[in-house]
Amino acid sequence: MTSRYDHFRALHAGPGAFILPNAWDVVSAKVFARGQFLTIGTTSAGIAASLGYPDGEQMPWSLMLATVARIARSVTVPVSADCEGGYLRQITPVQLVNGLQRAGICGLNLEDGSGPQATPLRPVVDQSHLLADVRRYSDHSSAPLWVNARIDAYWHDIGGPDVCFQETLQRARAYRDAGADSIFVPGVEDPTTIAQLVAEVDLPLNVLMGPSSPPIPELGALGVRRVSLGSGPFRATAALTIRLARDLQVVGASDLLHTTLRYEDLMTLFTDGERVPLGREGVRNTDV
Repeated sequence: MTSRYDHFRALHAGPGAFILPNAWDVVSAKVFARGQFLTIGTTSAGIAASLGYPDGEQMPWSLMLATVARIARSVTVPVSADCEGGYLRQITPVQLVNGLQRAGICGLNLEDGSGPQATPLRPVVDQSHLLADVRRYSDHSSAPLWVNARIDAYWHDIGGPDVCFQETLQRARAYRDAGADSIFVPGVEDPTTIAQLVAEVDLPLNVLMGPSSPPIPELGALGVRRVSLGSGPFRATAALTIRLARDLQVVGASDLLHTTLRYEDLMTLFTDGERVPLGREGVRNTDV
């Protein structure tokens, strides 16, 4: 029987690009799974915000791990965890790997953005050592992890297009040599640049879907293998909640309350699993 990890690995071989929607709790994960997505990622920003923490490894790792474990247990599709920079102020790389494996996670995302404006990217050698450690600990276990190495040159806009491109290539090659399975470049949306990255990066390329990104079929035609949504779905949900609150404050009513998911359909997320896709038939205006 094919394992979740084997299924996840096979998706990166193509053809085309697959979508990795990013969940922040069990309900969002179940909605994505019922929407017939083949795999799910998590969003560190969404999980942190939903639990009352800012993004950037400010929440306890134990709480983040417990959340991604609950997400993984709630669905049958593979789950990859957004682990930011590895939570190295709280845990060691071996603890990171062991925790994810016990949680039933089949992949992880590790970013090289350090946060401070003066030094927005972690030194290549330090990030390469982290990736090599994760690769080594993963390979010496019965539960391998797919290692997605995120490069934040474009995300932090460290210079002009040429600077960002060359920095991304340098880091992609170093991370490949350290054992990364795929390369994630958020912040790049130009089709020509994406095609150049695909040609130069000798690993499956992951990009972030943004407002100006090409459609997913076009990204697949450019050679992209994996398209993440990041915190976008969580922020869209938060925006709807803000709109609902404003409607109620200003006019005392909201059209959003007439297009909600039926209560019984919400409950089927916990009884029917992933068997029936969600559709417009699940919307009604009489349930609370």
